[in-house]
Amino acid sequence: MVTQICSSSSSQVFVKKVLRFGMAETTLSGGLLMALGIQLEAWPLHSYMPSSLTGHNGRSTTILVVCSIVLPVLFMVSTMYRNSISDLFGTLSKAKFLTRKVQNVAELEIDDKNGLVNPVFDERTCFSRFQSNLYRKISPQKPSPYLISKLRSYEDLHKYCGPHTESYNRTLKRLDSKNITSTNCKYIVWIPANGLGNRIISIASSFLYALLTNRVLLINHGTDMDDLFCEPFPNTSWLLPKDFPLKNQFASSKLRYAHSLGSLLKSSATINNSKELKSPSFLYLNLGHGDYDLDQAFYCNQTQQALQKIPWLFLLSDQYFAPSFFLDPSFKQEASKLFPEKETVFNHLGNYLFNPSNQAWGLITRFYQAYLAKADEKIGLQIRVFNVNATPFERVMDQILSCTMQEKLLPEVDTKKESLPSPSKNPILKAILITSLYPEFYENISNMYWTRPTVNGEVIEVYQPSHEEYQHFGDNMHNMKAWAEIYFKFE
Repeated sequence: MVTQICSSSSSQVFVKKVLRFGMAETTLSGGLLMALGIQLEAWPLHSYMPSSLTGHNGRSTTILVVCSIVLPVLFMVSTMYRNSISDLFGTLSKAKFLTRKVQNVAELEIDDKNGLVNPVFDERTCFSRFQSNLYRKISPQKPSPYLISKLRSYEDLHKYCGPHTESYNRTLKRLDSKNITSTNCKYIVWIPANGLGNRIISIASSFLYALLTNRVLLINHGTDMDDLFCEPFPNTSWLLPKDFPLKNQFASSKLRYAHSLGSLLKSSATINNSKELKSPSFLYLNLGHGDYDLDQAFYCNQTQQALQKIPWLFLLSDQYFAPSFFLDPSFKQEASKLFPEKETVFNHLGNYLFNPSNQAWGLITRFYQAYLAKADEKIGLQIRVFNVNATPFERVMDQILSCTMQEKLLPEVDTKKESLPSPSKNPILKAILITSLYPEFYENISNMYWTRPTVNGEVIEVYQPSHEEYQHFGDNMHNMKAWAEIYFKFE
């Protein structure tokens, strides 16, 4: 158990700190780290993507309300990269590249994402990367110069080690080798689990691991994630090639556990003697919620030393594990240097990695222009019920209204029998955006504001982009709608 390997007190501190991290606290019908019906929490929409939700005038504000149960948060892995003597010149070249980026970082901070966007991108391939500023406020949270330089260096590394490059093909041959020698490129291959929201936070965590360990992140996804995101790295791809030799094994839990970190620990050594572990050519990290316990040793400092020798790491998780790096002595200093404000980790990495594809961007912008653009204030309600049969709709609805009215997040309605709307030449227009698998919440709230005026005379419009009834795994259009709704909730 992890508590036998790492102190239980550390685990408790980790969980507490996770709850303080700004990991874009929204998840839509795609399902994520939040659930509705037990606790109701609200965040201002100021940390992630579409700030267009705030409109274009001075009094525009946006509020996100999320009803949630905070799930256990532990997750993920990446792969490590070190240059060999044979690549001395390549190493020196990369060192010069890094130095140049640090020196010129001020010149890069001219785009609407404060330097996160590499200027070599062609706008036509990803309109959202360059147009998102039209739909949002510029975030006051600036990425550190060190993070920007690190991203530029990573892009250089990914181009060098990316799919079908000479370095990639050479490292690919090591999959069948039992005698591991030094390689120029090392990889962390992300394997999806659960809904789109879980996938987004686990990808972001995996990418941070890649940055910290000089590994290359490759994404394995099926057709249900096709055309959701733009390629985040210029002149290369982050998609795992379809002809990858072990790809057919990913769905087999039996094979994943047989070649997992936990199995290696049991057969080779204890975690305290991890330096003595035999290094295989690849290793699975099963870090999903409630998954294989021994693989949780990934979060221990000693394990990371052993993982450095392994060229290929395959990571399956549905968790946001980025906060663990700020507690691990191996990564704490570097992670803090990248993110002096720890709560901005998902903000910056999300802005960098997850730009809607042109198809998804069309869904987002058309809905926004049709329903949200004219509103003076936007309020987002993300409602997730894990067990519909055990959680009556009426109880959840009562909790939502009680909390939102008490915190003055939703406009109060006038309950007097003979109430009449207060005349106003310029009434405030408020749009309430509801994202849920079920239509009942929309119908209830919409009916409430239709049948009764608000106390302050606001005009209320209620919208729900979709209500899929249940989570559709393997459905690309379902994920496309979920991605659009997630984006609406970010600012």
